[in-house]
Amino acid sequence: MTELCYVYAVTRPFDGALPEGLAGVAGTPPRLLAHDGLLAVLGDVPADDFSEEPLRARLEDLDWLTSTARAHEAVIGALAAVTSPLPLRLATVCNDDGGVRRLLDSGRERFTRCLERLDGRVEWGVKAYARETPETPRDDATTSTGPKGPTGPTGPTGAPSGRDYLRQRLRQRNARSSILAEADTGSRLLHQELSRRAEDVRVHRLQDARLPGVPRGNVLNAAYLLPREQSEAFVEEVRRLGARSPGIRVELTGPWAPYSFADVTDPAREGSEGR
Repeated sequence: MTELCYVYAVTRPFDGALPEGLAGVAGTPPRLLAHDGLLAVLGDVPADDFSEEPLRARLEDLDWLTSTARAHEAVIGALAAVTSPLPLRLATVCNDDGGVRRLLDSGRERFTRCLERLDGRVEWGVKAYARETPETPRDDATTSTGPKGPTGPTGPTGAPSGRDYLRQRLRQRNARSSILAEADTGSRLLHQELSRRAEDVRVHRLQDARLPGVPRGNVLNAAYLLPREQSEAFVEEVRRLGARSPGIRVELTGPWAPYSFADVTDPAREGSEGR
């Protein structure tokens, strides 16, 4: 079966080894390829899935994409425990080892600059959510079910009151606006404080609550870059600031390899050029 080279990351040569039994994309273990002072971390993957046309179709398969992303992240996470990797984009693929060497040559200046900047650094992710996000008005008045089905809010005579219903909607709308405004203010203050403690910051697009498993009311989605040895102090600061912000719920993740700060120019395209 024809195989291609799936490239996870670029690093400097490092002491130590990746964990035994580590499985990467397509279930194959990652391997290292040294070239002129740089090290590519790669794995062999089947061309039937990762050549240009099949890969385009695979990327539309959510289950396959999720499984591949998890395997990719597992390799990057293992790397981050032993060195400071420069993660490449998901599905960066070269034809063979020669293509990987050409990838390293073509991106050498950018890779070297990025590795110098990220050496000894980790990424922490911080998300903030409004503590309460009422979506639709709820009727405080009693509803009843009769032959014609449920009835809405009722007035003193038992007849439905459109005025009471509209007032209820207005109260709910105002409550939601107030909650989101408080959360927005709290998240801005949180971000300002954390940014002062980070070497670099990336603010990502807010999460879409329409997607499965995504909580409602996301008001901050940011990544913070800092030296690994400052992680403990940063975590404590996030906890302290979160406790002081009653309008938001803060979620902290990490430490991660610095995905958000690996801003080499389109490594996926470089990978295709290195084929």
